[in-house]
Amino acid sequence: MNVSTKQQRIAELAKQQPEMSFTSLNHYLDIDWLREAYRRLRNTSAPGYDGQTVADYGKDLESNLESLLDRAKSGTYFAPPVRRVHIPKGTGQETRPIGIPATEDKLLQRAVAMLLEPIYEQDFMDCSYGFRPRRSAHGALSTLWNECTRGGIKWILDMDISKFFDTLDQAHLRSFLQHRVRDGVITRLIGKWLNAGVLEQGAVRYPEAGTPQGGSSARRSASW
Repeated sequence: MNVSTKQQRIAELAKQQPEMSFTSLNHYLDIDWLREAYRRLRNTSAPGYDGQTVADYGKDLESNLESLLDRAKSGTYFAPPVRRVHIPKGTGQETRPIGIPATEDKLLQRAVAMLLEPIYEQDFMDCSYGFRPRRSAHGALSTLWNECTRGGIKWILDMDISKFFDTLDQAHLRSFLQHRVRDGVITRLIGKWLNAGVLEQGAVRYPEAGTPQGGSSARRSASW
């Protein structure tokens, strides 16, 4: 089966059994799966702490993927710290911290996200748009416009959770994940990403709460 067929199979199981927790997902994770995850990486994405670009990683792709797969499955994979940069937020002086994982870490996160997305896509309400495949801010605005014009809505409440990613309770995130995913390989990898630390101004910190914005799987799964 190709990656798309495997994802469809996962989605069907998740839809048929909404209360089921998946205990065996990592068998889908193979060389073809990692190769597709690499293909989905943006060649222009910024490198992590080690300076390795997506193109550099691809120069010996098959050997790198075989090594990565072995380490991910055996539990010997080391999640490196995330390089943190700050970008302007809005028009004021406030900034938004963005985490930039190393290229290999980014690839493995993308591969895990490809396993999780078919499951959680079945649980989302149709009105949810954040971080979902084939959905965008433009689609959300279009739906909002249609609902407002058809329903005669006169009031819209716009809310934002302040510093949500910075203060996220990691224990709660792990507990939430357990409802749908109990595969040891996958939960172990996510645990390593949560504990990987943040590299900022030459020093590595290990926050007890929060998850860096900018990753592909565990760090983004906070939005799920």
